[in-house]
Amino acid sequence: MPRASGPLAEALAHRAVLLDGGLSNQLAAQGCDLSGDLWSGRVLAEHPDQVAAAHTAYVRAGAEVLITASYQVGYEAFAAHGHDRAETTALLRRSVRLAARTAEAADHEVWVAASVGPYGAVLADGSEYRGRYGLSVRALAAFHRPRIEALLAAGPDVLAVETIPDTDEAEALLTVLAETGAPAWLSYTVAAGRTRAGQPLDEAFALAAASPEVIAVGVNCCDPADVLPALEAAAAVTTKPLLAYPNDGSVWNATTRTWHTPDDPVPWPTRAWHAAGARLIGGCCRIGPDRIAALGALPADRRP
Repeated sequence: MPRASGPLAEALAHRAVLLDGGLSNQLAAQGCDLSGDLWSGRVLAEHPDQVAAAHTAYVRAGAEVLITASYQVGYEAFAAHGHDRAETTALLRRSVRLAARTAEAADHEVWVAASVGPYGAVLADGSEYRGRYGLSVRALAAFHRPRIEALLAAGPDVLAVETIPDTDEAEALLTVLAETGAPAWLSYTVAAGRTRAGQPLDEAFALAAASPEVIAVGVNCCDPADVLPALEAAAAVTTKPLLAYPNDGSVWNATTRTWHTPDDPVPWPTRAWHAAGARLIGGCCRIGPDRIAALGALPADRRP
């Protein structure tokens, strides 16, 4: 079956759609080395077959959306490791092609979402969980514009503007999206009822409410306990479909480059998420194909 037969936005008007899970943890499970500042981008550059294998694992688990391996691919970061602009552009486009080939080989409809990670991701210092980089909205837009243009040239179904920690960066990204007209979802990373930078969630979600390019809005890479309050805040300011793909409740330590796992598993009240308006549901860091398969086996949680 060749990819998805229609726009993702149309599907979301009728049903919920299952996202994939964390790419980095699946690559690690496959034995890939993710050490160094380039993280999964290094695997994309050196072992693209492993990226394709990770996508395949999620498709076999039932995922209907594959998020590309472009999250941490940035021109400045890759230049520091010897990649010129043409090589980095090629890697961004490769990430889309790898996911598209997997989607085309699937036995069910699969959309390709090109990951646009935050500025903090390419710094590789955990600042995507803090935001407030000291850059203006204009500077952030200038950073994101060439990455988005390169990804769009490869023809993804949608842009996954994800793990955004503050409203300044969201404003910058929405500016670039308006220039392109490309469909996208906007996903914040949040904690304790606010963005990671500490802004009120109603203000954050309201930024996307009036954007015709944004087909869904919500949260990712956050504690599952933070999902429902965030969805409720989003539903209060927008009628757009909502999305949720949290991590497993672990906390990232950028100094040691390790995850601190909670003592007890954090519940995933997916029925409540769906009732609050979530139509794109999946997982982020440390959520693998088994968890995605389990989500897909809950049709009552996935259908309006």
